[in-house]
Order: sequence, then C-alpha cells, then structure tokens
Amino acid sequence: MSAKNWIEFPRVEGETSRQAHADLPAGTYEREIGRDGFFGPAAHLYHRHPPTGWTSFDGPMRPRAFDALAAGEASSDPFRAAELLVNTHCRIAIWSIATAMTQLARDSDGDLLLFVHEGAGDLFCDFGHLQYRDGDYILLPRGAMWRLAPSARTTCLMIETRNGAFRLPERGILGPHAIFDPATLDTPKLDDAFRAQADEREWRVCVKRRDERTIITYPFNPLDAVGWKGNLAPVRLNWRDIRPVTSHRYHIPPSVHSTFVADRFVVCTFVPRPIESDAGALKVPFFHSNDDFDEVIFYHQGEFFSRDNIRPGMITFHPCGFTHGPHPKAFAAGAKAAKTMTDEVAVMIDARDPLDMSKAAQAAEDRGYADSWKTK
Repeated sequence: MSAKNWIEFPRVEGETSRQAHADLPAGTYEREIGRDGFFGPAAHLYHRHPPTGWTSFDGPMRPRAFDALAAGEASSDPFRAAELLVNTHCRIAIWSIATAMTQLARDSDGDLLLFVHEGAGDLFCDFGHLQYRDGDYILLPRGAMWRLAPSARTTCLMIETRNGAFRLPERGILGPHAIFDPATLDTPKLDDAFRAQADEREWRVCVKRRDERTIITYPFNPLDAVGWKGNLAPVRLNWRDIRPVTSHRYHIPPSVHSTFVADRFVVCTFVPRPIESDAGALKVPFFHSNDDFDEVIFYHQGEFFSRDNIRPGMITFHPCGFTHGPHPKAFAAGAKAAKTMTDEVAVMIDARDPLDMSKAAQAAEDRGYADSWKTK
C-alpha cells in the first residue's frame, strides 16, 4: 500500500501560529499565499498591518463589484441573456424570463448550469418535466432540448462550461454522501404535465454552436419521448439540500464547498452554517492571495458576513494576483464573535483562466468597491 501524502516538515521562521487560521500571534494579521485554489502548497505570513490596508488601487487587477440584475433584460431566449464574464472555458450570464418560451433551446457549445435567483415554474425537456423554484440549480447536459414555462417571473444566473462538462467534485475521505447525497439530485419525469405539453403543431429549436444560432423547424413538438434510460440527464439540486462541512475550531477553505466542477473552473455554494466557536479560531475568511484563479461570487440572499454594502443580485469579481479578505467591519465583528450563524447564500465560480468583464457588467459597476477595504 502506498501513501498519498508523505509527512512533511514545513519551514517556520519568526513569530507564527501553530495552526493556520487559529491562535494568531497577538496584533497580527494572517495572509495565505497558496497554489491550486487551496489544494496546493501554501505559506502563511503574519503581518502587523491588514494586508488589504491600501490607500488606493488602480489598474486591471482592481477588485470589481456590480449589480448583475441591472445588467440584464427580460428575454424568452436564453441565448440572448446578458453576458457578464467570459473566457475560453467559462461563460457567466444573467437571464430573466417572464413568459413561457415559445421555442426550444439546445446548447451544443457545452453543458449549461442555471441557478434560479428568483421565480418558479416548469422545465420541459427531452427527458420529461421538472418543477423549479428559487435556489434551484438546473444542470442541462450539452445537446439537451428544453424550455422554461415560468409561473412567476424568473431570473437565473447562467454558467456555461464551453466545450466541456460539469461533474460532481471528489469527496475524498468525507465519503460520497457528504455535502449532499447524490440521491437528492432530481431528474425529469414523464408525467401528465409532460404528456399534456406534447402537440402536433410546428415547433422551432434554436441550437447554439460556436456562439452562432441555427433554427431547426419540426411539424410537431420534438419533446415527445415515451421513455428513457441511462446515466445522463438534466438534474435539479436546491441549495436547501446542501449540508456544509463545518469545524468549530478551524475556518475551512471555500474549496470544500464545491458543488460542481468543470475542466477549468469550479462552482461552489455558500449556505448558512454555524460560525466557528473556538476562542482562537478565525470567524471570517482569512486574508489570502489566490494566484491561480479569478474569483467570482454571486450573492443570492442574506447578509454576506465578510462584505459591506453587498446586496442580493450583485456580483463581486476578484482577478487573481492580489490579496483580499474580509472588510474591516466584518473582521472586527468576527473578533467580537457576536454572531453564531451565517445567513448568506451565494454561488462562487473560481476560474483558472482570466475572465473578461462585459460592457453590460461595467455599466452596472460600483466604482468605489476597491475603497471598501479602507479603514474608515
């Protein structure tokens, strides 16, 4: 039997803590420099001043925040959704729809992940019928035909893995049922609602390939399956079914909250959890320099405990290469340990390749976001 992790003896220099993110030397601020998004080698430095205590910040690595909802417009066509951030492997957009789609959609560029920020209704696809509500992830495999029929105006964060696929993350020694049991993944049903939507009138299918649209017309509704079998289908997961890994003595890195993984990025979900109760443990995210990933967070609901002036429907975008962490008021509140639970729900996308910010996102930007770390 071979060992996966040999015992190592990291170098220690000067005044440090024995355990990362806990029992920091008095009057110091811990900063983590890490590789591979918290999975690789790391070092912890202990500073006399906050690593985010800058007086100005100008240039392309400037942290950004914008109102994603303001960047979008209602459309019955998901491929007309407002693009927010994009690179070769990942596309993030915001889509609002008020009435039922009158044609089918099929993405041939990659899997499509919808996170329902608000709204409710029905999904009809090759595989059957699913109802949806706020807080649902809906994963649509590449090539699936589908449409939404909202019962309430619906706004979705759309995440496309371009020329790739979404998978579930490895759970390692936690076991396959940690975070959420795979049995909580709902699949479409060939139920009465699905059978009732089938008809013999003309239907169009809008297929997206290489970001170009092709229209295929049928003299009948192609959502007419009478059965299916296999291990590939759309799935639904609600954040309320996620049971986060926690530790009362140690602030766990965000990577443990991974929900879906793609070839060059990962999707994590932050849900309410107990705040660390050990007297010496950090109660807020630690300052860190993530030099391998761009970090994007979409705020769904609640009060995000490490940020000021962030409301539901906003996105923060931190290009890799600079140190960031909790805002001063959040850091001070964590030190007082006044709260025992977090209440935020948020979706995080960590992208290995640099993301470009769209003009629509820039138009909805809070230009003072980089100044929010300044000590007032």
